[in-house]
Amino acid sequence: MSQGVGVVGLYVHNQDEALAFYTEKLGFRVHTDARNGSYRWLTVQHPEQPSLQLGLFTPSAPAVDEATAQSLREAVAKGAMPPLVLVVDDVRAAFDRMKALGVEFTQEPVERFGSVDAGFRDPSGNGWKLIQAR
Repeated sequence: MSQGVGVVGLYVHNQDEALAFYTEKLGFRVHTDARNGSYRWLTVQHPEQPSLQLGLFTPSAPAVDEATAQSLREAVAKGAMPPLVLVVDDVRAAFDRMKALGVEFTQEPVERFGSVDAGFRDPSGNGWKLIQAR
């Protein structure tokens, strides 16, 4: 029997905007884009990690009520969620490429802990760290 994490969910304000960001700027590709009424199950995956999907979900019913959804949107916009980590071969090269594509960085590449890292946020406010593979 095979087990493991298949989808990691991420709250976003606008799924179309998030989809454009993750595919056009970070190089992810669409795995699933399915609708059931007003609900949309949207996942992307990194081309080098086909076994893991990143779910781009809006906080909404049936998972949460509208008041909670609004609180979640506000928390995400403030950067309250823990950062996700994108491992790359060369942080400085990835930084230059992503910056040229319009990604807004919160931290330029810096050497620390025996590696190089940089920080950015997606259009919804979710924090990301670029970390150089050792």
